[in-house]
Amino acid sequence: MLKAILTRFRQGHRTMAYPDAPQPLPPRFRGLPLLDATRCGDGCRACAAACPYGSISDSGTLTVDMGTCLFCADCVAACPRNAISFSTDARLSSRSRDGLRVIAGEEYQPGGALEGELLRLFGRSLKLREVSAGGCNACEADTNVLSTIGWDLGRFGIQFVASPRHADGIFVTGPVSENMREALLATYAAIPEPKLVIVAGACAISGGPFKDHAEVHNGAAGFVPVDLYIPGCPPSPLTILDGLLRLVGRVQ
Repeated sequence: MLKAILTRFRQGHRTMAYPDAPQPLPPRFRGLPLLDATRCGDGCRACAAACPYGSISDSGTLTVDMGTCLFCADCVAACPRNAISFSTDARLSSRSRDGLRVIAGEEYQPGGALEGELLRLFGRSLKLREVSAGGCNACEADTNVLSTIGWDLGRFGIQFVASPRHADGIFVTGPVSENMREALLATYAAIPEPKLVIVAGACAISGGPFKDHAEVHNGAAGFVPVDLYIPGCPPSPLTILDGLLRLVGRVQ
């Protein structure tokens, strides 16, 4: 016991400072897409053709749909003029599905806070029940990281709980497989009103790489009303944390 205490003293404070200070991310981190339509050649569809999930539209204005994007960067490799790249900006969440579209020439606006009575109820204390609706465990793993000492999600009054009866909302990952459809609906029904729905990862938003498979339902929005979308495959822990803090008004 004494050795453990002395070790902790030597290690010092280890919880990251975000949102009070920026959280550095590695240079290879793929965050918010950067689009420069002025570099596009006439009729060039290289990036759209290279995208395996149809996330890029070049009809009129170059657009990336982060709701389906897996951040694989195949588009970056295919573009001959460097018109598309990924920044290290992890602020990707949106309150609406359409809000996940990054449009060339327009500034992306991350998700905002809850309104009125919902913000008063959940702004200081938010309890979530996670539902892994057929996920591969990548989104789930990055969500679990937030409960470690390095992130300490609980210091913001946000916690994941074991029972939907104790929750203010559900946090959904995975494409909603047929085997998990009933579990998702039952968990949502068990949460007292008013309640929130947060979906994290491309699978929970749109089906991800499993989109249109016979055994999945292309995300949670077809079954429950979604209050916050957190894109990524998987979303970074910082992307998840930033989205949650924006939702409860802790980050502007």
